[in-house]
Amino acid sequence: MEQLNRIELRGIVGNVKRQIISDKEMARINVATSRAYRDKSGAAVIETTWHNVVIWDVERIADVQALEKGAKVRVEGRVRTQKFTGADEIERTQYEVVATKVSAIENSDTLQYEMN
Repeated sequence: MEQLNRIELRGIVGNVKRQIISDKEMARINVATSRAYRDKSGAAVIETTWHNVVIWDVERIADVQALEKGAKVRVEGRVRTQKFTGADEIERTQYEVVATKVSAIENSDTLQYEMN
């Protein structure tokens, strides 16, 4: 059986933080994705999920330089899990997307919600 760890996101950029680690520029961005559905009473509900994305070798991905809060983006990568103990001594699990491809989505393209 072949194993696969792949994720694709299309959403809106929240925060963008860049830093240099071992002479390589990396970026951490938050991407909001939304899902629209109807609740039991038939009212429309939009559920938003925030994803933490890590981008290594930023200089290889031209579109990363143009990313800013509110930009529409497409991210491809893999999911990584990290466990750590917080300052309050509670063990936590963090999920993040390690990006392999990042593309800006043109403003003329709209992110549409499909109601299920």
